[in-house]
Amino acid sequence: MEITDIKVYPVEEEKLKAFVTVVFDQCFVVCDIKVIHGNNGLFVSMPSKRRKDGTFRDVAHPLNSDTRRMIEEKILAAYERALADGVPSRRTRRPREAADDDRARDDRGARPSAGADPGVQPEAGA
Repeated sequence: MEITDIKVYPVEEEKLKAFVTVVFDQCFVVCDIKVIHGNNGLFVSMPSKRRKDGTFRDVAHPLNSDTRRMIEEKILAAYERALADGVPSRRTRRPREAADDDRARDDRGARPSAGADPGVQPEAGA
């Protein structure tokens, strides 16, 4: 498994420093990875979702410490490069939300009907 692309989206918050999207083997993407400034410096937090009981559960994560270390090292190096290159910070809107908004609108700016796939055009005469 190889990381083939990393996109860093710095944000302007006290502890949250960036959202990151990682592509593996040019065929699998993991979005909403976070770079966080904690008590012991920067660390990477995997994407998670809130459960009904208020706790969080990772939706994607490495299965061993070597893989976690490799991913974290590459993400933090990409984050440092983004800062050095002057990649502009965003407020708090995650890049995936912006992309979802863009995909959810057709050419006229309207949202598709419920259940419609915005990437699929209906067949002629259907």
